[in-house]
Amino acid sequence: MLPVFGQAPTEPETTHEETGACSDACCSENTADAVAVAPLTPRTREANPQAYRGRTPGSGSIARTVVRVEGMDCASCAATVEKRVGQLPGMHRAVVNFAAGRLDAEHELDLDLQEIEKAVRDAGYGVGSTQGVEMTPFWRTPRAVSVLVSALLFALGLALGFAGSPEVARVGVYLAAIAVGGVPIFRAALAGLRARHLDMNVLMSAATVGAVAIGQWAEAASVVVLFAAGNALQIYAIDRTRGAVRALAGLAPDEVLVRRGGAERVVAAGEVTVGETVIVRPGERLALDGEVLEGRTTVDESPVTGESTPVEKGPGDSVYSGSLNGTGGVLVRALREAGDSTLQRITRLVEEAQAKKAPAEQFVDRFSRLYTPLVVATAAVLAVVPPLLGGQFDTWFYRGLALLIIACPCALVISTPVTVVSGIGAASRRGILIKGGAALEAAGRLKALAFDKTGTLTEGRPILARVVALAEPGERCDESEALGLAAALERRSEHPLAHAILSAGAEQAVDGLPPVVNFRSVPGRGAEGEVSGRSYLIGSPRLFEERGVSLVPAREALAEVEREGETPVILGGEGGPLAVFGLADAVRPDARATLEELRAAGVGELVMLTGDAEAPARRIARELGVGYRARLLPEQKVEAVRELVLEHGDVGMVGDGVNDAPALAASSVGFAMGAAGTDVALETADVALMQDDLPKLAEAVLLSRAAERIIRQNVAVSIAIKGLFVLLAPFGLVALWLAVLADMGTSIAVTLNGLRLFRKGSA
Repeated sequence: MLPVFGQAPTEPETTHEETGACSDACCSENTADAVAVAPLTPRTREANPQAYRGRTPGSGSIARTVVRVEGMDCASCAATVEKRVGQLPGMHRAVVNFAAGRLDAEHELDLDLQEIEKAVRDAGYGVGSTQGVEMTPFWRTPRAVSVLVSALLFALGLALGFAGSPEVARVGVYLAAIAVGGVPIFRAALAGLRARHLDMNVLMSAATVGAVAIGQWAEAASVVVLFAAGNALQIYAIDRTRGAVRALAGLAPDEVLVRRGGAERVVAAGEVTVGETVIVRPGERLALDGEVLEGRTTVDESPVTGESTPVEKGPGDSVYSGSLNGTGGVLVRALREAGDSTLQRITRLVEEAQAKKAPAEQFVDRFSRLYTPLVVATAAVLAVVPPLLGGQFDTWFYRGLALLIIACPCALVISTPVTVVSGIGAASRRGILIKGGAALEAAGRLKALAFDKTGTLTEGRPILARVVALAEPGERCDESEALGLAAALERRSEHPLAHAILSAGAEQAVDGLPPVVNFRSVPGRGAEGEVSGRSYLIGSPRLFEERGVSLVPAREALAEVEREGETPVILGGEGGPLAVFGLADAVRPDARATLEELRAAGVGELVMLTGDAEAPARRIARELGVGYRARLLPEQKVEAVRELVLEHGDVGMVGDGVNDAPALAASSVGFAMGAAGTDVALETADVALMQDDLPKLAEAVLLSRAAERIIRQNVAVSIAIKGLFVLLAPFGLVALWLAVLADMGTSIAVTLNGLRLFRKGSA
């Protein structure tokens, strides 16, 4: 059991098993009167159970508790737990997150924590340990063992039947198989009945009891064995996905080496305060977000950003909790407390995102609420009415039982959430945070994408695009010589345009740049200096106009540069202008390939929205082959996105998550670039790309498209198989074992189909 207070814990949990966080926004999705809890410092239950209790000003004293629930294999199970716990005296609200396997409860202080655990167990499910214990292999778990024993007993019963053994022996073996395999099923069914919730355990238990009542012992045992085996396999598959997401939190170490008062000491990560110096040795994982103060190393940031290649880090660079340090030792200044690290926030947001229902899941929920009562009522009519009209009771009762099993909507209900859980988990492993099933589905339906220009499609820094050497009477230099002179003059300048010229010139200068004397910067205009005894000017056209230098010889070159949307820089000597340089924002090297991949994925309309002037916007758009709209103010970007939504339906917006926040909000799906460590981007974007890596955008869209395709497959297959068996059962064409096999087989099939997404997310 985990304590959670307020929006986020103030220090990390003691194990990777559960992060223990539920924001009020998450909780309020399920109820309109979510209760805020005053933040407290969590402690372990063993140390002091009262530490779980917090006071809410003005609303009395309540506690918020998080419990890991084990054994749930579909949303129907979660509803049973939710209702059972919700009936406890003093319980304000109980919400079960099936995707994360977690119960979030708010209750009175006098409600003992053991009572909550007991209620979960009474509902037929287990309570997971929050301590860092080694996970038991699946085949050694009590559920797997009971399924195996039950299956062996069932096989023995069949063998006795073929051998012609006495009926008493066969019945005894079948009864043992039912008892061994059916205990968790019957216990969960009783809890469902007490909670007045007609879940799959109730339906299967009713079918088993009915089969026993009419003497169909083999059929009854087959129902239990097949259902128990199917449940165990589903739980195993889903728990693997849950565990992979929860394991993110366990990447950060519990203890760190800090420097305090001139001494070095090992302390708990949760005790480190912002500003303290942490010593990170080679091969260690970082426990907190921070900034490198001293030393150089390479860091594997894949748990946070999805970048598989280690990144070089030095003084001033940011590092993230959970990252693996390379061969260099570094001193790191803590920028966040352990419980508020980027890794912890990502883990919490992923679990909350997995709990948010997709539109397809909401449709399935509505469908199942109508489907199950209708089929159960039909089964009852089928079992009762024909015998009253003269039909054979055993025959029609048996057909009613088969239809009762088909009434279980398990496969249909699980078809969508398991895919959502798998898709979001797969994306998180690649450094892509998708904020819920709705965002996952919407990203999979995108027809158009709008992009911010600077920092998204371009690198946000100028590069030298062209050099035009000019011929003047008495003085001429070629392009290479002009670039060398310009680079020499710009060597002492701090202007970004100067850096672009210096970088290009330094690459071409084989013997180094010539020395400059009498250098003087002209703020806002350019610079001047002497090279080899001759005076030169470099800067904007305005500098030359102010110095009375005619630009007539450069008029054609300036017109060409401006026509291409580049920024002009002029190099001039005593006789006039010598060369014109065109500088432009650098297009990301992977931008064109990413856009082509998006087009191939079915995103037909790609538009760049920018506040830049017409000419530079046109140049970038032409180079990348996208549409564009220039000179847009923030509110005009929002209007442009809304127009695209009206025209195409599902439209995404890609930006930095801060400056483009209004446009991101106006789109169907907002993609924030480079969100690692950025609070605004993590909280506001529908999809946050942890790394400033444009190809991640194509990965996110492709993964979402795959998820939408799998959801459609799962829903279609589930409905088709259910519909087929509903039609066949009244005609006696469906045996009980076949109905269970079809139901559980379909459930396992859609589960495994959904989990294919998780394999796609392996970094």
